[in-house]
Amino acid sequence: MIGVIGGSGLYALEGLTGAEEKTISTPWGAPSDSYLVGTLGGTRVAFLSRHGRGHRFSPTELNYRANIYGMKSLGVERILSLSAVGSLKEEHAPGQFVLPDQFYDHTKHRASSFFGEGLVAHVSFAHPVCPQLSAVVEEACKSAKVAAKRGGTYICMEGPQFSSLAESNLYRSWGMDVIGMTNATEAKLAREAEICYVTIAMVTDFDCWHPGHDAVSVEDIIRVLTQNAANAARVVTEAVAQMPKGRNCKCGAALAHALMTDRGKIPAATKEKLDLLVSKYIP
Repeated sequence: MIGVIGGSGLYALEGLTGAEEKTISTPWGAPSDSYLVGTLGGTRVAFLSRHGRGHRFSPTELNYRANIYGMKSLGVERILSLSAVGSLKEEHAPGQFVLPDQFYDHTKHRASSFFGEGLVAHVSFAHPVCPQLSAVVEEACKSAKVAAKRGGTYICMEGPQFSSLAESNLYRSWGMDVIGMTNATEAKLAREAEICYVTIAMVTDFDCWHPGHDAVSVEDIIRVLTQNAANAARVVTEAVAQMPKGRNCKCGAALAHALMTDRGKIPAATKEKLDLLVSKYIP
């Protein structure tokens, strides 16, 4: 099963056939919306609208743990995360896609781990994006004739406000490529859930640093989102068609050496809560 998370402007998945709505409850509450599970080019795909259909949840309000846990419970092993971003470099123009391979987490008010309550885990996050999945999406962009650059850093800000000019210039001085409000949190949780993860960052604007405009507006972003949505559908269709059957990455064993707690000290309630994630390591 392949998971697709749709960001701003992407509340459905074009080409998904025979879709059924799956409402999932999790130990962390309800996901953003029900999952649409169907077939895309002969492959089973689960789609989730990150902000809920109708765009009802801000980045800080999102129940990230429920969203990723829901994917895991459906049997998803790979997630394609579509995200609207601002560009922090002239080379990443609106309408283009970036496939970042690094994240800088600049958020302040959200939970970004499944673990705690008596069970401690420290997963490796040096390389937060699955290289196998990123390579597939890069080729999918070429097949779909969508301009895309593989590599770069996505800075994840808290939001929901856009950056101040001082912030935007600071991020540029750090060498950041694109800015968004959601994907670093998702990537951390996907790694803990042993799910391969890649961000398809769809550039909508130049943020407020660019001399071509003084500020970012929702009106401008929506105009570019319409173009990006069509391109995103083609890229996802190509990526699903080109997806190899097996995984040759390390994502599927991220917890193998990450669980620190003495097995005899794990509270029964915590073990039960995390069973879906840890049962192959803690029977």
